[in-house]
Amino acid sequence: MPREMMIRRIGLAGALATALMGVALPSAFGIGESSNYTTEANSLATVTSGPIFNNPLGTETEQQAIRNRLLQYIADSPNGASIKVATYHFWDQELATALADAHTRRGVSVQLILDESTVSSRPTDPSYGTLRAALGTNAGGSSFVSLCPAGKSCLGRPEFGQSINHNKFWLFSQVNEAANVVVQTSTNLSPSSYSKFWNDAYVVADNSGIYSAYAGYFNKMVGKDWGSWRYTSASWSPYKAYFFPYYPGTENSTDTIWNILDNVTCKYTEADGTAGVTKIRVAMYKFTRQGVADKLVALKKAGCNVQLVYTETDSADSSANGSPGTWEMLHSAAGLTPVCYFHDTDQNPATEQRIVHSKYLLVDGKYDGTDNKVVWTGSHNYSGPALRENDEALLKIDDSTSHDAYVTHFDRLRTNAVPGTADNVPACKGVVSQPEQ
Repeated sequence: MPREMMIRRIGLAGALATALMGVALPSAFGIGESSNYTTEANSLATVTSGPIFNNPLGTETEQQAIRNRLLQYIADSPNGASIKVATYHFWDQELATALADAHTRRGVSVQLILDESTVSSRPTDPSYGTLRAALGTNAGGSSFVSLCPAGKSCLGRPEFGQSINHNKFWLFSQVNEAANVVVQTSTNLSPSSYSKFWNDAYVVADNSGIYSAYAGYFNKMVGKDWGSWRYTSASWSPYKAYFFPYYPGTENSTDTIWNILDNVTCKYTEADGTAGVTKIRVAMYKFTRQGVADKLVALKKAGCNVQLVYTETDSADSSANGSPGTWEMLHSAAGLTPVCYFHDTDQNPATEQRIVHSKYLLVDGKYDGTDNKVVWTGSHNYSGPALRENDEALLKIDDSTSHDAYVTHFDRLRTNAVPGTADNVPACKGVVSQPEQ
């Protein structure tokens, strides 16, 4: 059994019908794919499990590939269906109107739980007002928009200090012929998230186990009962979901990512007798968790092929006391060459930079004793708050086709990253911070 510190496992016996679990639709794997979304009358599209990637270097349609898929799923949610959304920032009037119309015109139950800063940091944005007017704010109702407490995630412990609801997932009970649809994404809902930030999303269709686990977590967030919350994970083949914050715990042994990496074997023998080397690829917006950096370096020294594209770390240059950080550690192993993506495209530091905003881990090789290709993706940065304080979700995808689609995305990130390997600069070392919006 993988040592991933599963405090509570939620699952059902048996396997889901594999005909409903496929990821064979080619368009599901397009980088910056076009969307079929136009109107409620003609948007009816097949819902298939698989990844979606935006492309901030592409056309407007390619930039908004994830957003357009969400619009399509909203339009295709029938009367009596439900939509649940947990997200950090919601600044998209068209999406807000689509959700409002789904409720008021078609009788769809629409529930949202947002970080409080989605309102306080942009009080003039009309999206929240549109949602509030259509759905109300009574979290006990069938439809509502609710906020986590100011300065705190819904499930974070107050003694840990400031925290956020950093989640980015959507749950659709019915979309056309598909039921129990989960969209786990890295994107917030704002123009910069589409046109500046590289993001990914993964669609899980017709999986009642994973859907129920996410719905249960959503309800916990709405209840804001942080005192009874404990870290939770749930498995339903070929997926596993992890729900944060992770407490109790302070050591690496209670770090989900550290435990995932601890299941990796770097060098092994293939079935045909040839030598195998495990490949680890990480695309990460914020990487400041020292224990995870230490583990990646140890795996590199043990013979793994380790590649990293990131936007922000911490370092001696950014530390108040001058102590070394993850930047120094990630540059300490021969052959491990981190690639930074922090591109000031207009030479104006006051505007959003082009960055990698995805947060995924790819393992290709020996994992938990099995030769496999696995993906972990979601809202979870490799930072301390993402582990112990924030509301976050992480999704494991045990599927080779999906993994290979993510590798294509990863390679594009590395190719286009600026400053790339010349990352001994303040922005990449955490001296100059790029806010999420």
